[in-house]
Amino acid sequence: GLVFANRLVKPIGRLIQAAEKVSSGDLSVRVTTSPNDDELSRLTKEFNHMIEQLHTQRKELVEAHEQVDRRRRFTETVLAGVSAGVIGLDQQGHINLPNKSASQLLGKDLRRRIGQKLSDVIPDMAQLLEEALTRSDNFLEQELTLPREGEYRTFLFRVAVERTGERIRGYVITFDEIGRAH
Repeated sequence: GLVFANRLVKPIGRLIQAAEKVSSGDLSVRVTTSPNDDELSRLTKEFNHMIEQLHTQRKELVEAHEQVDRRRRFTETVLAGVSAGVIGLDQQGHINLPNKSASQLLGKDLRRRIGQKLSDVIPDMAQLLEEALTRSDNFLEQELTLPREGEYRTFLFRVAVERTGERIRGYVITFDEIGRAH
């Protein structure tokens, strides 16, 4: 009876220890399997297979995250060298990627406003977004005069709506100053 109990308890104990290591983030752990073809041996093999899949998925997620981060840095580098103002917005109209020129042209530090609705930061631009949504070609080009430092400046705005089917994925706004008035 004691030999049978040991044959039963040892593999279960190894599975418990391995599960504790996995729960703390160690996906390199594997449990040795016995040559028997019993339920515990199959459970151990399935456990090892499951951990291998988790390890592979985590590795793929880390690589995908690194690739997205590289693309984001590249995009930010490209946008930093562009003299036109560029503002990326998410599907709800929140600022998520402004370039330095956009902040300079509008006289607002848009990088400090990331996550805020553009219409709250620059209320005069709210109608641009609304109008762009009504366009069948998902593109709007319009002049808009905005107050800045005691004078009015006229900008040519281009709003592109990114869609997947009917779902809005975001907006890209590009603009240049085309005139000043007092």
